[in-house]
Amino acid sequence: MEIAFLLNGETVNVPVPDPTVTLLDWLREERGLTGTKEGCNEGDCGACTVMVTDEQGARALNACILFLPQLQGKAVRTVEGIAGPGGSLHPVQEAMVDHHGSQCGFCTPGFVVSMAVGHLNGRRDHDDVLAGNLCRCTGYAPIVRAAEAAAEAPVPDWMQDRQPPHAAANGDPALPESADELAAWYAAHPEATLVAGATDVGLWVTKQMRDLGEVCFLNRCADLRGIEAQAGWLRVGAMTNMVEVHEAVRDRLPSYAELIRRYGSEQVRQAATIGGNIANGSPIGDNPPPLIALGAVLHLRKGDARRDLPLEDFFLDYGKQDRGPGEFVEAVSFPAEAPDLRCYKLSKRFDQDISAVCGAFNLTVRDGVVAEARIAFGGMAGIPKRAVAVEAALKGRPFDAAAVDAALPAFAEDFAPLTDMRASAEYRLTTAQNMLRRYHAERTGAAVDVLEVGP
Repeated sequence: MEIAFLLNGETVNVPVPDPTVTLLDWLREERGLTGTKEGCNEGDCGACTVMVTDEQGARALNACILFLPQLQGKAVRTVEGIAGPGGSLHPVQEAMVDHHGSQCGFCTPGFVVSMAVGHLNGRRDHDDVLAGNLCRCTGYAPIVRAAEAAAEAPVPDWMQDRQPPHAAANGDPALPESADELAAWYAAHPEATLVAGATDVGLWVTKQMRDLGEVCFLNRCADLRGIEAQAGWLRVGAMTNMVEVHEAVRDRLPSYAELIRRYGSEQVRQAATIGGNIANGSPIGDNPPPLIALGAVLHLRKGDARRDLPLEDFFLDYGKQDRGPGEFVEAVSFPAEAPDLRCYKLSKRFDQDISAVCGAFNLTVRDGVVAEARIAFGGMAGIPKRAVAVEAALKGRPFDAAAVDAALPAFAEDFAPLTDMRASAEYRLTTAQNMLRRYHAERTGAAVDVLEVGP
């Protein structure tokens, strides 16, 4: 395989003998661009942040879990390319100097790239833009002040990257250009590993040192990306990233949107796809609980054959999904609006952390009585799972505190959670019950948002 992309404004042609070489390793070892740092090597600290530009615009991504083939036809800018020709500083670099935004300097290149991308895109939500960049000595206040100070400065000309026109496609079957190409190739290579955003698969390589065997990269399948409104439902293509999903549901499903805002970091959300988060079958993925509570339908494809099934039926057991060899997730559909949906995520860090428990509640109350109930959890079993016993205990009863308390023992019928590094089984069961109490309190007008409730 050979790929071509722009690197700091210049076209590079790169032979790729190993498709799981990360951009971080290639930059440092093959190009000597050591400003891009290795910190956690799992997309958590932001020290490796680079700017990637394609037809979707400029994004900040983690180079440590970005495989080289994913860059075909794109433009990459590292911290060395943030300054202009002749060494003229970018406005965010000048502001970092003026506001003393750096001490040891290890994290600074990643901050500068994230700030430069935010500046290019006109972002003012600096806390969200920088949530994926960790600093252990400077403190965030001077860094945020620097971002604010640079916000009104014009974008330098050299930051306007374009894709190299001759590198739009390279004809490699492991880089399919459409869902049809993918379907034909995957049917013939059913044991291959499909890579969407690599925010999970990347760790198989960097942390587990796994040999992925044959690999197919889906990022060029534009027809697997996008969101369509259809008769009160949203059909979301599997390759739609979580930033795009967030934009689509922000006003329609605000509680789900807030859950997505806490989903990884800006860099992770820009790469992670809704299809990948479903297809990997993780019991702690944040998308399945709200989607199951919404009654989502999964769309699968194998060759030219397609089938639909309720998302809750896709997860069979830990590490096992209802997906045959050569079959892949094409899209997921769910109601565009659900005013009764609430999503609650419990994690050790509020932002950018894996859930210990993630609960989603969607109860329809008519004349004070629970008429319909869909409740789903992640982190409570080996798969994302509906709380059917809890639902049954609530349905047909008045939606009051007494009914909620009476339904709490049913959690033990639905779930036998494990104890692990994130939480004990007892803690998980108790907090899941408390989420139902919180749902009732919120639906009856109490203030429950931890960002708003004060002493």
